[in-house]
Amino acid sequence: MIPRALTPAAFAGRGAGAVIESFVGETMGTVWSLHAVAPPAGVIEGVQAAFNHVIGQMSQWEPESDLSRFNRAPAGEWCVIPPEFASVVAAGQEIGRISHGAFSLAVGELSEAWGFGASGPADTVSAIAALKPGGIDFDPDSRRIRRHKGALLDLSGIAKGYGVDLAADWLLAQSVRHFLLEVGGELRGEGIRPDGQPWWVDVELPPSWSGASWRLALHDLSVATSGDYRRGVEIDGKRYSHSFDPRSGRPIANGVRSVTVVHRSCMMADGWATALTVLGAECGIALAEEQDIAACILANGREHVSCAWRAMLD
Repeated sequence: MIPRALTPAAFAGRGAGAVIESFVGETMGTVWSLHAVAPPAGVIEGVQAAFNHVIGQMSQWEPESDLSRFNRAPAGEWCVIPPEFASVVAAGQEIGRISHGAFSLAVGELSEAWGFGASGPADTVSAIAALKPGGIDFDPDSRRIRRHKGALLDLSGIAKGYGVDLAADWLLAQSVRHFLLEVGGELRGEGIRPDGQPWWVDVELPPSWSGASWRLALHDLSVATSGDYRRGVEIDGKRYSHSFDPRSGRPIANGVRSVTVVHRSCMMADGWATALTVLGAECGIALAEEQDIAACILANGREHVSCAWRAMLD
């Protein structure tokens, strides 16, 4: 799969003798990697600082993060949040609105209760099956946010993608035009390799999936995959997905094995992959068509792709 167009800037700053340098680190409970053409000194520190910035604002595992402090604030109390935090909340609210509630940032109480948060594994389903997520109010102009009773923020369905974008923006500001950046399976590719090839990446398939993997050319594009095989929890001998349907308050059971979304923004790819996972194959692809989203959904032994995804095959 290739982008619909190559930008003229793709070939700028790519000398014949340019080499790719590679770096790795840890963040957000996973590993990050960077492959960059002629990066400046201090690139590791700069990329890591961007990720640390996201953790300091949006991690539910850091007790003194802005998110954790907000979740400890009384329900109904307005709190002012930093600009980066506000950008993620605004994007999440928009995805939630367009998906008719299939995506929500206010599922923190659910993720904690089911054992996916900082509190650790759950012991029984009976005490948590009736939980329903509350809501949040957000004023983007003043960057104020407040939570309703029963609502806790959880940005795990979108913040990792935002972290990729923030680090990518830092690299671009340092005049690094050609690179591939990954955080735990969320990727963004800018420019091209020194040999003129784009950044080719293979889409991760669920275990035991019989179909062939897609190979994507990430040229000024991002890709995110949400899959039920990555995380789950076993309670009373039954395995539950880590993805919740905010409308029911329950882990999904719709046959979706994975959803991959290609988008200019890694944050949006991340958030939409989560939303389409909740919607399921038919409703998810229908919404992807409506929103011109390049998406591939693997569900119930079949592959479902949107028109925008197919357009990248031409």
